[in-house]
Amino acid sequence: MNFRSLIPVLATSIALVSEALAQAPQPAPASAPIVRQIDVQYAGGGAVAKEKILANMRTRVGRPYSDQSVEEDIRSLYNTGNISNVRIFGEPVSDGVKVIVVVQAKAEVTEVVIQGASQVKESRLRKEISTKPKDTLNESAVEQDRQKIADYYSTKGFTQVSVSAKSEIDEKLGKARVVFNIDEGGKTAIRSVKFEGNSAIKTGDIAKVVKTKPKSLLNIFSKSGRLNNDLLDEDVKSIRELYQSKGYVDAQVGAPRVTTDGARVDVVFPITEGAQYRVGKVTYTGAAVFTPDEISKLAKIRSGEVYSPQAVRADVKSIQDLYGSRGYIDFQAGANTAPSGSQMVDVTFTLDEGVQSYVERINISGNTRTKDKVLRREFAVAPGDVFNTVRVDASKERLRNLNYFSKVEAYPSDTLVPGRKDLNVLVEEKRTGSFNFGAGFSSIENLLGFAEITQGNFDVTRWPHLTGGGQKFRMRVQYGTKRKDFVIALTEPYFLDRELSLGGEVFYREASFTSSVYDERRYGFDITARKRFGQFVSGRVGYRLENVGIQNVDSEASQTIRDEQGDRLKSEISTGVRYDTRDSIFLTRRGEVLDLSAYVAGGFLGGKTDIYGFDLEATKYILLPWDTILTFAGEVASVSTWAEGDRVPIFDRLYLGGANNLRGFKFRDVGPKDEDGEPIGGNSLWRLTAEYTFPIMDKIRGAVFYDAGSVGGTSFDFGSSVNSDVGIGVRLDLPIGPVRLDYGIPVQADKFNDSSGKFQFNIGYQF
Repeated sequence: MNFRSLIPVLATSIALVSEALAQAPQPAPASAPIVRQIDVQYAGGGAVAKEKILANMRTRVGRPYSDQSVEEDIRSLYNTGNISNVRIFGEPVSDGVKVIVVVQAKAEVTEVVIQGASQVKESRLRKEISTKPKDTLNESAVEQDRQKIADYYSTKGFTQVSVSAKSEIDEKLGKARVVFNIDEGGKTAIRSVKFEGNSAIKTGDIAKVVKTKPKSLLNIFSKSGRLNNDLLDEDVKSIRELYQSKGYVDAQVGAPRVTTDGARVDVVFPITEGAQYRVGKVTYTGAAVFTPDEISKLAKIRSGEVYSPQAVRADVKSIQDLYGSRGYIDFQAGANTAPSGSQMVDVTFTLDEGVQSYVERINISGNTRTKDKVLRREFAVAPGDVFNTVRVDASKERLRNLNYFSKVEAYPSDTLVPGRKDLNVLVEEKRTGSFNFGAGFSSIENLLGFAEITQGNFDVTRWPHLTGGGQKFRMRVQYGTKRKDFVIALTEPYFLDRELSLGGEVFYREASFTSSVYDERRYGFDITARKRFGQFVSGRVGYRLENVGIQNVDSEASQTIRDEQGDRLKSEISTGVRYDTRDSIFLTRRGEVLDLSAYVAGGFLGGKTDIYGFDLEATKYILLPWDTILTFAGEVASVSTWAEGDRVPIFDRLYLGGANNLRGFKFRDVGPKDEDGEPIGGNSLWRLTAEYTFPIMDKIRGAVFYDAGSVGGTSFDFGSSVNSDVGIGVRLDLPIGPVRLDYGIPVQADKFNDSSGKFQFNIGYQF
C-alpha cells in the first residue's frame, strides 16, 4: 500500500478524533479567589488613615481578586499625593485571599525655615509660599515656592538673587523640615534704558511702548526702575509690534543686553530695522453680498499706504462685523499677502459669505436667581430679527455691565428651520450685594465713619431672598464730626417693563460743615423718573418733599442769619436733560457732558419755600498726546422767588469755593457775606475751570488747573467781582476709590477772601 492511499484514511481518523474531543467534557476555568480581608500596614513614621486608603481602592472585601484592579489601586493611591511608596499583594487563605497593602506615607511638614532674608521681611516672603507646617510634604510645591521667592526678589530689583530649597526628612518619624536658603546678592536699579540701531523711529517713541524704565523720583513707589526678565520679554515684543505697525515687517529686536555696575544696571535693546514696506494691490475675492467698493470703505489697508499686519487684522475684523450685521454669522474671512516688486506687498482678502440667518429663539441658562426678563430686556436683538452679530456683541456687553454675572457667553446653534438659528446665552451669576463700613476724611467734612448695604440685583417682591429683579437698593448710615446721614434708596430701572427708570429715597441729614455759626438739618423723600432718548441723551423729572431746618444758630451771629433760624417745608418739582458722550465715567479721556436742570418750589405745590431756578453745567474732555487730558468745565445758575416768596432761604442760595469748584478758596467762601464776614450765598453764579492732567505712573496722575467764578447777590446777576485761582494737584486711583489732592492759590480775590493757598482733599468720582 502506497502513502497516497493512506491519506483518505488518515483524514477520516483525524476528523473522528476531533469530533470526539469536542464532545468530551471540558475542565471548568479556574475562578478568581474572593478577597476575604484587607490588611493595611505602614512603613516609616508617617501614616495615612486606613479609611482614606480603602476609599481610593477598587479592591473590596467580598469581590474577586484581580491583578488589574491592584495595578489601578496603586496608581490611585499615588495620585492622592500623600503616598511616597506603596506595595499590594495577595496572600492565600482557606476560603480566598488576604490582601496586604504596605504604604509609606509622605512626611508631614513640621517647620518652614527662611534663611538669608535681610533686605526683605521674612513675613512678606511667607505670603508668597504655599508650603505650611502640618502640610504633607510636596516636593513639587516646594520647588514652586522657591521660584516664587526668587520672582518676588526680582520684582524688587534683586537681579542677582539665588534661592535654594531642601527638605530634611526624618523617615522614622515621618516628619520633614523645609528650608529655603536665600543669597540676596544686592539690590539693583536701572540706570539707563537705551535703544541701539533705530533711525526710522525716534527713541522717545520707542520708550513709550516699553515698560522697563530707569529709576527716578516719579516711579520710586512703583515696580518701574527694577529689572524684570518677564518685562524685558514683553518689551521686545512691544518694540517689534511698533515697527511692524510702521511697515517694518522684517524688523528684529535682539535679546536685551544687561550690564551691571555695582548696584546700577544698564539695559540696551538692539534693533535691526530692515526696510519699510508699502501696500501694493488690495483685492477682495468671494464678495457677492457687498461690492468690493463697499467693503473697501471700511478698510485701513489701501494701496500706497504703509503696510501693517495690525491694520490687516483690523480690516478682517471690520469685514466680519459688516457681514455679521446683516446676519451672515457663518461668514469667514482671511487675508493673504504676497511680495509685489521692491518693498511692496499685495493683500488679498478671501471671503466665504455663507447664508443669511435670522434669530429663531433666545435661550438663556445659568441664571438661577436673576429673572429672565432682566436679561432679555438688555438684548439688542429679538426672535425674528436678522442675526446681527454686532448687536449680539453689544448685548453681551450690556449684560456684563449689569455686574450681575462673572461670565457671559453667547453663541448660535442650528435649528430645523433653514436660515434660522437659536441664540444661546450662558451666564454665571456672582454676588451682587455688599456690606461696607469704614472711615474717611475730606477737607470739607473732616472725619466721618459709614456703614452701607447695597444690592445691585434687588427684587422688592421676592421675599425673603429679595434678589433677581434688577432693582438697585442702598441703605447708608454716615456719622462724622460735621455731618450725619441716613439714606434708604430704591431704583427700578425698567418701570412697568418699559425703558423708564423710577427711583426714590428717604433721607435724614444733618450738616455743620456748611457754616461755622449754624447747623442745617434736612429730612424727607424724593422720587425721580429718567428716560433715555437715544444713545447719549436722557431726560428726568422728579418731586421732592423735605423739611429744612436752620438750627443751633450762634448767639453772636448776624441778624441776617438769625432771621433764617427755624424750619421750612419745601415741596419741589424738577426737570432736566443730560447729554453725555464720555468714554468712561472713571477716567474720562474723550467726550462731553451737558446738563440742564430747572426747578420750582412752593406756590400751588404747597410748603413755605416759594422759589424757582435753573442750573446749566458743561464739561469737555480732550485727549492729547502722551495720554494727557485737557478739561474745560463751566456752570451758570440762578435762583429767584415767586408766588408769596419774600427771599431765597439761605439753604437754597448759591455758593462757590472748595474742592469741587474754586479750589484756591475755603468751602462756600466765594460770594456775598454778612457784616461779620460769614458767607450767606447769592442768587446767581458762574464758574469756569481749565485743567490739564498727565500720567506720572500707573494709577497716579498730576494736574495743573485754573478756576474762576463769581457769585451775584441778586437773581440773574452775573457781573459781580471775579475770584480766580491757579494750582497743582495729584490724582490717585486707590482701592478705596479715586483720591484728589489739590493746592490752589488765589489770583483774584474780593475783600472778604485772603490770598493764601488752600489745600483741598476729596475722595470719589465726580458725576
